[in-house]
Amino acid sequence: MDFTLTPEQELFRKSAREFALKELEPIATELDREHRVPFETLKKLAELGYLGMTVPEEYGGIGADMLSYIVVMEELSRSCASTSTAFSVQNSLCNTPLVEFGNEAQKRKYLPDLATGKRFGAFALTEPESGSDAAGMKTTAVAKGDYFILNGSKRFITSAGFADIFLVFALTDPAAGNRGVSCFIVERNTPGFTVGKEEDKLGIHGTSTCELFFEDCRVPRENLLGELNRGFKVAMITLDSGRIAIAAQAVGIAQAALDEAVKYSKERKAFGRLISEFQAIQFMLADMKAKVEAARLLTYKAAWKKDHKLDYIMDSSIAKLFAAEIASEVADKALQIHGGYGYIRDYKVERLYRDARITRIYEGTSEIQKLIIARELLKE
Repeated sequence: MDFTLTPEQELFRKSAREFALKELEPIATELDREHRVPFETLKKLAELGYLGMTVPEEYGGIGADMLSYIVVMEELSRSCASTSTAFSVQNSLCNTPLVEFGNEAQKRKYLPDLATGKRFGAFALTEPESGSDAAGMKTTAVAKGDYFILNGSKRFITSAGFADIFLVFALTDPAAGNRGVSCFIVERNTPGFTVGKEEDKLGIHGTSTCELFFEDCRVPRENLLGELNRGFKVAMITLDSGRIAIAAQAVGIAQAALDEAVKYSKERKAFGRLISEFQAIQFMLADMKAKVEAARLLTYKAAWKKDHKLDYIMDSSIAKLFAAEIASEVADKALQIHGGYGYIRDYKVERLYRDARITRIYEGTSEIQKLIIARELLKE
């Protein structure tokens, strides 16, 4: 097996690392403290083509492969998980389903603006009473003439505060359960659609997370994405792919925590010696390094399988499960190595510790990943 990135993939990694060090590292702490979305930085990502990585060139993107997208996600996450979250939502949760399921008119209408950062997107699946149980949604869409009338609400929608285009899932045949779900492209200015308040979160403070409300919201029939009553398939295929990006985010956060721990251990003294000289610290660092490398390889494998059109459903869940769990573990150990300083917001590990936690929740909790892995395993 060849574990070497291609020259093009290595170029993506290098440029993303340079961008992260120059544009993200200096402002990440400020974004966290001010709970501010870095619009100026997102625009710069758009100028590099990064907001259209998963979009074919004919629709204004750069048509990169999955592994290239993943290495960029990892490098951005090492410096600012908030920025990488918005980057992921644009690529994984908005652009990708439009590419996979949109008709030609929809692709021409929406993808060029999304790929160039002129407009931003969001993915609206979760509801106040249905998170992991996505099939338990209550939002409905009733056909009426040339429109579908949407009623209901969505919760914890990332990028909702500034998104222009929302992919919204609703029941078009409530009696059919998940076989009666459809997906709709809803523009922000659609009558009957409102965005709620910003949520005050534990981490990723530089992101926007809001509730959405639909009250007799009239969505044109041509905004149905994919087939009628086949929206659950759109959601699941989108999440299968998106989980690889979240695994990469977790790897990036874990790598950053390891970097900070190594650096601090070579500066901090205790009992007259650098703490890096103590075996207890060395063993902690060794465990952290081994787990970060394992998570990275699992993530790259899932991306590689998707690029080669192989079945990657189990692999994406394994990567997401393992990477998310070790991100929290590695961040926790990095904080422990920092001692009391790690508990202070002046140190990066405090932010990494909080940001890591969300990777075990969004785009499928760790428990849901285990269910998917078991289901796929038992099919064999």
